[in-house]
Amino acid sequence: MSTSSIFGFVVSTFIAISSFASESGMPDLDCRYIYAIEQVYLSQHVKYSQRDSALQERVIDQYTKHLDPTKVYLTKPDVDQIKKLMGNILEKTKAKDCSPFAEIQKLLVARVKERAEFAKKMLGKDYKFDSKVEFVFDPQTKPYPATKEESEDFLKKYVHFQISNYLATDMKLEEAKTNVIKSWDRALKKITETKETDVLSGYLDAFANGLDPHSSYFSRDSNEDFRIQMGLSLEGIGATLSSQDGFTVIEALVPGGPAARSGLVQPQDKIIAVGQGEKGSMENIIEMDLRDVVRKIRGPKGSTVRLLVLRKKGDGKTRVEVSIVRDKVKLEDDAASITYVDREIGGAKRKFAILTLPSFYADARRGGRSCAADMKKLIEEARQNKAEGIVLDLSNNGGGSLEDAVKIAGLFFATGNVVKQSSKDEGRGEITLKDQDSTVDWSGPLVVLTSRISASASEIVSGTLKDYKRAVIVGGDHTFGKGTVQTVVDIPPNSGALGAVKVTVGMFFTPGGFSTQHRGVEADIPLPGQYNQDDIGEKSLDYSLPPKQIPSFISPDAYVKEGASAWTVIQPDLLKSLAEKSKTRVEKNEEFKKIIDELNKSKQKGKLIKLSEASKDKEKKEKAKAVKSAGKAEKEKEYLKRADIQEALNVLGDLTSALGSKSIANK
Repeated sequence: MSTSSIFGFVVSTFIAISSFASESGMPDLDCRYIYAIEQVYLSQHVKYSQRDSALQERVIDQYTKHLDPTKVYLTKPDVDQIKKLMGNILEKTKAKDCSPFAEIQKLLVARVKERAEFAKKMLGKDYKFDSKVEFVFDPQTKPYPATKEESEDFLKKYVHFQISNYLATDMKLEEAKTNVIKSWDRALKKITETKETDVLSGYLDAFANGLDPHSSYFSRDSNEDFRIQMGLSLEGIGATLSSQDGFTVIEALVPGGPAARSGLVQPQDKIIAVGQGEKGSMENIIEMDLRDVVRKIRGPKGSTVRLLVLRKKGDGKTRVEVSIVRDKVKLEDDAASITYVDREIGGAKRKFAILTLPSFYADARRGGRSCAADMKKLIEEARQNKAEGIVLDLSNNGGGSLEDAVKIAGLFFATGNVVKQSSKDEGRGEITLKDQDSTVDWSGPLVVLTSRISASASEIVSGTLKDYKRAVIVGGDHTFGKGTVQTVVDIPPNSGALGAVKVTVGMFFTPGGFSTQHRGVEADIPLPGQYNQDDIGEKSLDYSLPPKQIPSFISPDAYVKEGASAWTVIQPDLLKSLAEKSKTRVEKNEEFKKIIDELNKSKQKGKLIKLSEASKDKEKKEKAKAVKSAGKAEKEKEYLKRADIQEALNVLGDLTSALGSKSIANK
């Protein structure tokens, strides 16, 4: 799809952008461009084309949720007023009138100020923590408070909840109070300093969300983050950062990155100031938005950044200034990896490989990294190491590059159709994407591990391999159900000065003819999992598009019946046998019993929060934090302990034994 066809008649609107450049030399988003950007969405969206009352209602709904996603600030009368101000918002943006947003922002600032003042007054010298508090915090089930009194009643419980989160870490009450007060000060500071560009970006994102859950708007900074994530590389110091109580904290160091190589910084260091170059002033970054801090630390390869860090030393703290030369950072934690496991089956020792793919990454630049190329190399390594079976772990993979998904599916069969993509113009039919490489990189036993958070490209790969009966799908009852395709285009083209449009332009269909939309890919062997909850999945999202079905387009050329590349079709009788054996193991497995118990408790408790139970989460939080900051060996050890990983290996063992006996004939 060409850039020119995407923008059509609206592209002329952006030609004169350079004349509106800001002091930084780049134009800022303002009201003049809103209507044109809205038209980009409508000109390309797979289902919606009209600026009608139904769309306007959805946009207003999404913008209201954007303003107060937790329903802590606004009341029902406030929401009614916002809806009134936005009553004809699509006509106003067409006329380049964005005045409602200023009025709404003024209202929101007032409410945040009121809530902050109430919370700080409540946390005065007479405050006493009430561990008996119970309340519903989930915004999906909690209505907006009808009155100021209702709002304050909820706020009392919410403040107790905030305090409980700190007390659960063994923090003293007075320190917990100080931190909660600071959090309210930060919230007020952030909302009062919100720029017009951020307000308009929020509206455009709400407009996109009114079309479907996966259309969105990327601001200039968000667009940069998206490109970095897809490319799996950036120029900086190689550290994972988080924002905690106003401080920027180093959570982990990227192995082999500049920060790790320097030996000068450590996980849990707090960065309190940043300086550019070998000399010059240091800028205080305490209470600074994390995105702004990241921008200051990132920079071109070879340049120097100086950090002033606060480090715990014994019972006290010390300040350390360090200089780090920026370099290209490879985000290896998000790259494909391989783990080998030995299993004894029927008295014989067998080696299995687990291929873990956290995302379908791809760097579009010449020579850039792609997950398909990485996976091909890892499969070759598995063959060289004489692995007898592979588990392809997509259980935490939310998707990514469509092109790489097609190539990865094709690694396991010969030439064949992988996915069809519908378009806005139904008269054009679907676009078929096919694996063109006749090489079967892996013809042996294959298990694909999925979960309810496996989405998009993960569903294409798992659905395709299921339709061809090439692999056994193990894991969550079904995958997420994100069966639509989006395109991301800079605005203006080849610049991105105003951010980027991400819009849903089609729907995916796997070779069996089913869209993965809504329904997802059902597991051949379902396992209990922490994500098997009703609120996880495409069908739980606002304005999700409905599923569709087309005729099957399975390719006969995908099958190889003879020779070294021959692979075995997984027949229903074998699947039934594998499922029965798995079910017997799962019912006896203590880890799966714990998962089922947790799911049942969650369903019974619903969305009710009991502060008396907050301390019970302490151990889980500490364990998760320890795993996050652990080294590669420790992370791999914890990974292999997972019940779903172990059962996927068990299924692979059963599959390998069955195929080795040649009891299942090829197609």
